[in-house]
Parts: sequence; structure tokens; C-alpha cells
Amino acid sequence: MTSIDFRKKVSIARPYPNGSNLQRALESDRGRIINSAPIRRLQQKTQVFPLERNSAVRSRLTHSMEVQQVGRFIVHSIFERLSDSQIEAYGLQGLERAIESLVEIACLMHDMGNPPFGHCGEDAINRWFSNHLTHLTPMKALEQGIADSDLKPVIHELCHFDGNAQAIRLVQSLHRFNLTYCQAASVLKYTRPATESKDDVPINKNYLTKKVGFYITEAAYVEKLMAEMAMEPYCRHPLSYIMEAADDISYCLADLEDAVEKRILSLETLTEHLKTMFCQLEPDNRPIKKQFTFDALLDRVYDDAQRDEISPTHKFFIKLRVEMVHPLVSHAAQQFTDNIEAVYNGDLNRALLEDASQFHALAKTFKQVAIKHVFSDPEVETLELQGYRIISGLLDQYRPLLELDGETFNKIVSGEGRYFPVERRLFNKLSRKHVAAYEIALKGKPALSPQPLWEFYLRCRLLQDYISGMTDQFAFDEYKTLMVSD
Repeated sequence: MTSIDFRKKVSIARPYPNGSNLQRALESDRGRIINSAPIRRLQQKTQVFPLERNSAVRSRLTHSMEVQQVGRFIVHSIFERLSDSQIEAYGLQGLERAIESLVEIACLMHDMGNPPFGHCGEDAINRWFSNHLTHLTPMKALEQGIADSDLKPVIHELCHFDGNAQAIRLVQSLHRFNLTYCQAASVLKYTRPATESKDDVPINKNYLTKKVGFYITEAAYVEKLMAEMAMEPYCRHPLSYIMEAADDISYCLADLEDAVEKRILSLETLTEHLKTMFCQLEPDNRPIKKQFTFDALLDRVYDDAQRDEISPTHKFFIKLRVEMVHPLVSHAAQQFTDNIEAVYNGDLNRALLEDASQFHALAKTFKQVAIKHVFSDPEVETLELQGYRIISGLLDQYRPLLELDGETFNKIVSGEGRYFPVERRLFNKLSRKHVAAYEIALKGKPALSPQPLWEFYLRCRLLQDYISGMTDQFAFDEYKTLMVSD
């Protein structure tokens, strides 16, 4: 049996040391994140409904705040489940407050790398680069002098933008938050380098690596982080499992509430959809809470809501959370403690809620109803298509910056480029912070060779940084501005 000592997973270590008190170190992390621009931008990034003007419908920020609360609840439940002797044996004595803080901030950070229009925005970026990258002038030149085996991993990465990996990039390369390694590790949800495909990883780590975890630009940082946190290759930090469970619990309910708020579903139809789906996923109908089955709990929630004279919808979802979140949180905490060695080692190859229990069926019921009856709604699909068109259109407009050779592009960066008026004006619209990150990385030790490949990689990354950092509304406004200028 592996020795479990959580003191190795929670420490003050950070890239640039600062102070010696753990709680103050984590409060410093909290302040850096809460006061950061990426978190503020979440208030204008979509959860489900792009460009939504109804403030009652969730943004990424309000969703992240709800995830934060559930994450805190799971931490409390874990400590309540452990005996004093277990807490001492696992090195958890005196760490409850620190772990609570780490999980809360990881939950707040978990979506900060997401581009405008959510997963649709990710898809648009990846489809554009998949369709155009190898046709860009610099890439065609690079293909003439670089072995396919060296070029293929770079192409794979640039065509696999992911919000999770972008969050790590924001932490390290774009904002240099200098977070404690344990805080950054808590949000490292997936552990596969973006240069590797899913087929490259061990089968017993296929869940932990199902998505891209970090880019070439952050590889050295992640390697240091994993060494400091005693994390083996492709393994997670234990607290990332809690963050993931909190997200799973929160969004499966939130998306349905927003759909009712938008009048895509009524309470009556939602209740029937939930009963039907749960019956399909959990035919044994095992109890959810004490002796109560899902149908019985749902009927109680619906009946109570009908007696509310002001807002039956509000009452329905308040009651639904009470009845459903508690058993889900309790189960997540139980899975954490029952599998504590695998969780501690970061090699539990599934989410805490993904097992054969009725609670997994419960969480999946909410998600499947959302997929079947919300995400497929014509209004949602139209909005997603608009988001796709906006992101693709912006990349089309900025393509001239990726057609230049490295020498010409860097003349524009240094203030020259009068013979390239369109490219110079496009460059001037880029974020100064993103340009500074490009210049710093270019002057530093190359992570790729030859130099022209490194420069072009960083230029592609610069454009992805800029587009992904936009809010929904800014992306829409920028798209309209550039299209009119055509």
C-alpha cells in the first residue's frame, strides 16, 4: 500500500517563492485569481445560451460560483466521513481549511480558459486550424525542411485547442500568477500533452488523458509542478477530482433551470423527461435519499413548487437542489474516501461520480435530458451556429498575420511594416499582453527547433490566445466591425 501523506500535495511551493505560511500563501492565490481579468471575463462568456441578455440565465462566472459552493460542500463532507485517526494517518490534520480554499479557487478557475461560445468556440478554433494550418505559407515552407515526425506533433497541438489547457497557459505564460503548485495542480483536469494523441497514452490512463491538458509552452512548468506535487506521468492532483465532481453536480442542474427560465421547457415536461430518462438509466430504481426513490423525490419537489404563489419555477429548483445535490455530494465524498489511495496517487481512471451507482444514473439523467431537450433546441443550435460563424470569421480576418514569413511579422511587431498596411492594422488590434507573451517566449529558450518553427508556433498560439480571450459580446462586435470593413 502506498503511503498517503497529503502534506506532500498541499504546500507553499511556487515558481517564485514568497513567504512561509500556508494559509497566507493560499489567500494570496485567492486574491490573484479573484482580482484577475480572466475571471472578470467569465461574466460575459456563455454557459449554454450565447449572447444572452437575460441576467437570470447563467454566465460562466455565475456557474463557476455555484461550482465553488458545491466544491466546498464536498470537502466538508469528506472530512466528516473520515475518523480522527484516518485524518491523522493521511496527513490531513490541520489541512481542512487549506484544502477548502484550494478547491474553491480551483472551481472558480475551472472554466477561465474557455473561448467565447463555449465548446462551440473550441470546435470552431480547432476546425479552422485543421482546415487551414497546413495551407499557410510558413507551414508549407517548414514542411520542406522538417521531418514529418517532428512536425506532426506540433500540428496536432495547434489543431487541438482546449479550454483546460488554456487555463494552465493563462496561469503560467499569459498572466504569470505565480500560484502555489498545489493551486495550479488542482485545476489540471487532464494530463496529456497536446502534442500527443489519445492513442499515445496508457490504456489505464485513458480517462485522465481523454482531453488535452497542457501545451508545449507550459510543458516545462507542468513538469516542475508534477515533480513538486509528487505526481507521476498522466496522473492528477487529488483535489482536481473534487473540482471535477463539483462541476458535474452543478452544471447538470443549472442547464435545465436556464432552459425553464428561457421557456424551452416547462416544469411539467421537464419532470416527465427526468422520470423517463432515470427509468432508462436506473431500471432497478434504487433509493436516492434514505428510502425515497427518484420519482418520489421529484413528485415531492414538483408538488411543493405548485403551492408557491410567487415563483413556482424558483421554488422547484431550490427544492430540487436540496433533494438531489446532497446525495450527489455525499456520494462524491464517499467515492473519494473509498478510493483514497488511487485518488491520492492521481491514477483513479474515472470521475468520482462515474460508477455503477444510482447516483451516477442520477447525474447522467440531468445531463442526458439537457442534451436531448435543451442543447438540441432550435434556438440553442442557431446561437451555436452563430458562435461558430463568428469565431471562424475572425480567424479568416486575422489569417494574413499567419501568412507572413517570420522576419516580416517581427518587423511589424517592432513597429515597422509600412509596406503591409492590412497586416499592421490587424496586428495593432491584438492584445498587448498577448503580444508581450509572444515576444518573451520568442526571446527565451526555444522549446522547438528550428527557430522558424518555434516562431510560427508562437504566432499561431498568439492568435488563439487573442480569440479565446474574447468575451461573447466582444467577439460579436469585433466580427461585425471587421466584416463591415470588408
